[in-house]
Amino acid sequence: MAESGGWSTIESDEGVFTSLIENLGVQGVQFEELISLDPDTIRSLSPVYGVIFLFKWLSGRSRDATSPEDGTYDQTATENGLFFAAQTIQNACGTQAILSVILNHDESSGSSTLAPINIGPELSAFKEFTAGFPPDLRGEALSNSEVIRTAHNAFARASPFVDETQRPAPADEDADLYHFIAYTPVNGTLYELDGLQPHPISHGPCDAENFPEKVIEVLQRRIARYPAGEIRFNLMAVVRDLRIRAQEFGDMELLERENQKRRAWAWENSLRRSNFVGFIGEVLKGVVRQKVKDGKYEEWVETAKKETQRRAEMRRGNI
Repeated sequence: MAESGGWSTIESDEGVFTSLIENLGVQGVQFEELISLDPDTIRSLSPVYGVIFLFKWLSGRSRDATSPEDGTYDQTATENGLFFAAQTIQNACGTQAILSVILNHDESSGSSTLAPINIGPELSAFKEFTAGFPPDLRGEALSNSEVIRTAHNAFARASPFVDETQRPAPADEDADLYHFIAYTPVNGTLYELDGLQPHPISHGPCDAENFPEKVIEVLQRRIARYPAGEIRFNLMAVVRDLRIRAQEFGDMELLERENQKRRAWAWENSLRRSNFVGFIGEVLKGVVRQKVKDGKYEEWVETAKKETQRRAEMRRGNI
């Protein structure tokens, strides 16, 4: 059984999320970051299977088992084929939100007017295995999936000092905590899928065509509940691989841009998995040896001390 410490924190990044699902065997899907709450931007990426929303968790709000702050609980949605899993583990909410979209638009769902997603053998087996489970057991099954956990943890930042899979509860009650949830149209309804809620949340009738307008309305209402000036949100669309569109329309310029983007993602992800502390330490040792050899070590240290002091005084407003 996987323990809560077995899942690391990963970044909200389109390259990370795309590579993560590809490592799980999903084909023909990618993530695109949305920089504005604009329905036309979402529509320009069609087909869009859903969006992943990252937001700052507001403490002090109790969860109401009978009514959410917006929308209504749909207690029969899972019985009608919706994939929804309760979140039973820390740090897994990003991957859980991703799967909340992906697993509701595969071939077995039969609930979407969009082209079905090829989720691959591993996720197909997972979905089939958990088909009759209630949300809490689905959450446990997800938490204990070695395949999903390994794909998730592949994007943890390397560190020689701490085990980033260990995440103790913050001592500061005011510490910033962030959470991922998913919005997706399934069975003609816009659903908010949040593993910390007791049930899927329905936001009314919705299909793939009017999803951009509907989801933006919901997101705007949610953001309006935050203090004015709060900007710490992130929104990503789950879309069909844009290289497929480029090939279908013979758009070689778009195809090249997307291929360049994939190369950049691969490079950035390799850096995320790399630990440069040892390299930096060796460089610093080499610099020190050279300063000692040149007889300038003491001068170098004193110069650094003066510069540090100058910057500290500038921060205090003394200069």
